[in-house]
Amino acid sequence: MPRRNKRGGKGRLGDSNSEDESYNDNVSVYSYTSDNAPSSVNDCDELSSNERYEERFIQALENATEKSAQTRTLALQSICEILMHRYMPDFVDDRKVTLIDCIEKSIRRGKGAEQAWGARLAPLLVLQLGGDETISKTLNQFLLTTVQDKSVTFDARAKCCTALGLLNFFGGEDIGDLLSLMQCFESIFSGSYLKADDKVPISISAEASTLHAEALSAWGLLSTLIPPGDFVAWMTSGQPVLPSFKKIMGLLQSPHLDVRMVAGETLALILESGRSHDEEFLEDYLIDLIDMVKQLATDSHKYRAKRDRKAQRATFRDVLRFAHDDILPEITIRFGTECLVLDSWAIHHQYSALCVIMGPGMTNQLQENDFIRDIFGLGSKLNTMNGSTKAKASKLERHLLNAAAFKARTISRGKNRDKRSAVLT
Repeated sequence: MPRRNKRGGKGRLGDSNSEDESYNDNVSVYSYTSDNAPSSVNDCDELSSNERYEERFIQALENATEKSAQTRTLALQSICEILMHRYMPDFVDDRKVTLIDCIEKSIRRGKGAEQAWGARLAPLLVLQLGGDETISKTLNQFLLTTVQDKSVTFDARAKCCTALGLLNFFGGEDIGDLLSLMQCFESIFSGSYLKADDKVPISISAEASTLHAEALSAWGLLSTLIPPGDFVAWMTSGQPVLPSFKKIMGLLQSPHLDVRMVAGETLALILESGRSHDEEFLEDYLIDLIDMVKQLATDSHKYRAKRDRKAQRATFRDVLRFAHDDILPEITIRFGTECLVLDSWAIHHQYSALCVIMGPGMTNQLQENDFIRDIFGLGSKLNTMNGSTKAKASKLERHLLNAAAFKARTISRGKNRDKRSAVLT
């Protein structure tokens, strides 16, 4: 194999005692590497990577107690980003008391962005600790207070709605508590209901619509925990236990895209749960619903942004297929050597809710986080270390064989060239 001088301009030509002269040319460059080196190097890299994350985490945790609000906010953001991408339950468990204190103070005493990041950290902490119900109940108290406080910014209240929905989804076993919280969410998104004369409220700002959409999304997430029989009884009883189907249909006329899309998905969730118990569930509303959804699935109004129209049409085409033909959307999420199939509206909504807080770290969490794997029925996490080591070892063997074959060809051709030159002379 031709060797290249990778050491710059000095070496072989500039120094007669260079290391190149002592280098054994009869040995393949790959043979200097131990068979165990790739795995050892990767283990060291993984260890140093963990140490770097832990150092960053400790520094951010210290900064979260500083006097500067901006420093605290950036620290909370850094902690969230680490917990999104890394699964380190033992390390987090040793610091859970400090983390709970940081979350509580940021939400109760902070303002705006600090409250929003504190709320986002709450479900991330519980996910790291395997859905600890004690921590969830502790965090619930001040999250609920903040959600109901109208002096708090819309964005912070929206993040608190998301956190509340997830925390109660993780450990929501008491149906009475779930219904109470769902009614609290309804009191928020009811601000986007049609008025008494069936006119759309026009005074809803974009920030307020985001809050309404998050509250409705959290309501839908909790609805996936209610047994279908009870859900049908409460939706059709006429009692103010759950909002009427007609009121939620009215949200499809909202001028705000996020409200329309979440409303469409929520209606699909309601129909899916109801139809699993009663095939004729809410048939009286079906014709009107299909007409409204069809318009949104084919919306081409130029006053809407092109990206918004594309997202809306994609969502409502799925809703239309389900409402009209009872066809469920099916999406396959691949991670590593595994895959997760989202084959119902309930599972799709649960996955989307987790993606909201996990962001790009969701793939890694699906592989490593036992609690998340349990939510989606993925079983125990796979041990991929042996498989990856074998793959690397076989790759090294191929390199060694190729290098040896290349060297043998070079020697053979060199001898032939020498003979030809001797004949010519």
